[in-house]
Amino acid sequence: MPDHSSPADSEIALPRLLGVLSDPTRLGIVRILSDGAERGWGQFSAPVAKSTLSHHLKMLREAGVTQTRQEGTRCYVKLRGDAIEARFPGLLPALLSAAVTDNIGEHVTERDEQV
Repeated sequence: MPDHSSPADSEIALPRLLGVLSDPTRLGIVRILSDGAERGWGQFSAPVAKSTLSHHLKMLREAGVTQTRQEGTRCYVKLRGDAIEARFPGLLPALLSAAVTDNIGEHVTERDEQV
């Protein structure tokens, strides 16, 4: 079984967080997850290969931006908004607001049903 662990809240590092969120596709994923709901990996749609989308989800998890939960053969992802807010107050809302204003990440969408 793959390792789906994320760093502890106190180990979320600002340089890594900012680096991961500098990618438009990853920022688009975070925009979708910003409502706090958990989603299956198959619910994300982006103009990239499935393996590339999987890589983006892995990068977000390893940086501490998201947490992943496996249930059988399916994986679910959720934003660690509270942990990020505790470490870096106001950072995530500011980044998401700027992303919406500048249309960054809008190419990532959510499918209605899991695939």
